Amino acid sequence: MKRLAIAFSGPSNSGKTTLILKVTKKFIDDGLKVAIVKHDPGDKARFDVEGKDSFKFSQTGADVVVMSPTRTTYFSQNSQEISDVIKMLGEFDILLVEGLKTLPLPRLSVFKGEIDEAYLSFSDAIATYKEEIHYEIKNLNLDDTNAICAWILENAKAV
Repeated sequence: MKRLAIAFSGPSNSGKTTLILKVTKKFIDDGLKVAIVKHDPGDKARFDVEGKDSFKFSQTGADVVVMSPTRTTYFSQNSQEISDVIKMLGEFDILLVEGLKTLPLPRLSVFKGEIDEAYLSFSDAIATYKEEIHYEIKNLNLDDTNAICAWILENAKAV
């Protein structure tokens, strides 16, 4: 059990969920136990609703937690701190966190379109379709799941 964590950020419709799904599949195929935490700052998420991110995440076989200001969906109806959620998850190899920008975790920001510079100050790397960028930050190709997974394993933080 590795118990490593990494976070993903990016604007709405930037490709975060799609990338997390690809990374999750690769890690599970490689024999790792994956857990996912999705931040829901607008308290809009509904668990197990087809087409929603949480449903897609749960279809991967990973343990899934949806966090919002008023509840945590993982057999709990109380808001939880991330440390409590990590304890609740028990054993895992890789924890993928979508959102929660203030968490002190290594962070990959995702941009399928234009790069939003507001994310760069708290990102350790970005994943884009752009071959060349004008920023001093690691840029991974959004379609290169193997390279992204390797970066995650090299940079994830033990929790």
